[in-house]
Amino acid sequence: MTMTIKVYEVDREGGTRVIRPEAEVAPLDRPEYAPEYPACKCPTCAEGAS
Repeated sequence: MTMTIKVYEVDREGGTRVIRPEAEVAPLDRPEYAPEYPACKCPTCAEGAS
């Protein structure tokens, strides 16, 4: 079974643009277990982490 994914960017005004067009992807048989979400690595969060 495959899934589809499409990546968008949303600006502050609510406008969207496609970053990656729709593509088929295969789901993982066994996803990795993690007790929490990983830390955000965006520039805004990275600056605040110091």
